[in-house]
Amino acid sequence: MDLIRILLSILLPPVGVFLQVGIGLQFWINILLTLLGYIPGVVHAVYIIATRD
Repeated sequence: MDLIRILLSILLPPVGVFLQVGIGLQFWINILLTLLGYIPGVVHAVYIIATRD
């Protein structure tokens, strides 16, 4: 399942974070980072998926 989340995070970073943690602080941070720049959003999303259970 993590592989699917990581692939979705590369395409649409907020979707990957949403699937991992739901709508919470990390989701909104990821939307902000994605709006500021696509790469920071991807990095944050992959980090969240890799570090959370």
